[in-house]
Amino acid sequence: MPLNRIRMKKSSLILIPLVLLFIAASCGPDEPLHNPTPLALAYPSHFPTPDLPADNPLTVEGAKLGRHLFFDPRLSGDNTQSCNSCHSQEHGFAEPFQFSTGIDGSTGTVNAMTLTNMAWQDFFFWDGRENSLEDQVQDPIVNPIEMHAQWPDVIAKLAQDPTYVELFDDAFGTDAAITRQNTAKALAQFVRTLVTGGSKLDQYVQGDYTFTPSEQLGFDIFNNEQGDCFHCHGLATTGYQLGAHGLLQFTNNGLDSVYAVGAGREFVTGDPSDRGKFKVPSLRNVEYSYPYMHDGRFQTLAEVLDFYNMGGHPSPTLDPNMKAAGVGRNWSVAQKQGLLDFLKTFSDATFLTDTSFTDPW
Repeated sequence: MPLNRIRMKKSSLILIPLVLLFIAASCGPDEPLHNPTPLALAYPSHFPTPDLPADNPLTVEGAKLGRHLFFDPRLSGDNTQSCNSCHSQEHGFAEPFQFSTGIDGSTGTVNAMTLTNMAWQDFFFWDGRENSLEDQVQDPIVNPIEMHAQWPDVIAKLAQDPTYVELFDDAFGTDAAITRQNTAKALAQFVRTLVTGGSKLDQYVQGDYTFTPSEQLGFDIFNNEQGDCFHCHGLATTGYQLGAHGLLQFTNNGLDSVYAVGAGREFVTGDPSDRGKFKVPSLRNVEYSYPYMHDGRFQTLAEVLDFYNMGGHPSPTLDPNMKAAGVGRNWSVAQKQGLLDFLKTFSDATFLTDTSFTDPW
């Protein structure tokens, strides 16, 4: 056989599969592309740009799914508790009880924190044990003293609901199964949309509100050494979050003179110098997010101000800015009233009734 014919046959053997592959690829049905609708986070112009995770961009479909999940008691072990059970909108997505009670009747040891303006947060929980919202939203679901569920059971329940099959498909694509990871991503997306920025304080920062004399007095005390509030909570004029973005992330504010080993941030770091230090909370809607402190020991803002006026209790890890510990600040009645009136300028009543954040079921 001539050499050129042998070469041609070999070439044909190689060429035919390539041609068939090309035909199969070109004639096959086009796979639909999944293009969820990008969601621009709405926040006031005086807020800084939040640092959102690249692997979980905000989408209309993702936030919608997350909203359904947030209000769904099927995320708990016995189908009786949802995220909303301990984070209600009318209380600034906090809870009006000292401690939360889980599905088994177990009571926690810390007060439920508010979930507002979380897109600007760096750490989550009072001890800061999680540094992403995607991780934070998973903890209560499996915590034995909270929702006490098992992820395989939760996923199985969601997968049996045609509504969720459609919602997950819309948010993550038809090839994306209903998974723990996607559930967490959707919940995190919804929580990031819980932005409050319509208070009198925000209007003041924007030049659209003038404080009353009493509010101005409280503002001045908050932002100077007479009150020392700004050291932890940030300056009122720039404290868009007013919590965890002041000069400190975690602090011992003198609630007690003795703390158990592992209390507060020490539980995470193992460093005894972090004993008794807890995350600085947001003051947004603080008028409605009672009770106060990590253990919910104070029921009213007046009690909180009485505590700080007393100065707090000395301890080895006490924040050095608590200069009045054991001595007292000696605020007058008018000064305490001014602080109280100023703290109420953090209230955003429209946020507490915004139907964008209500139960979609």
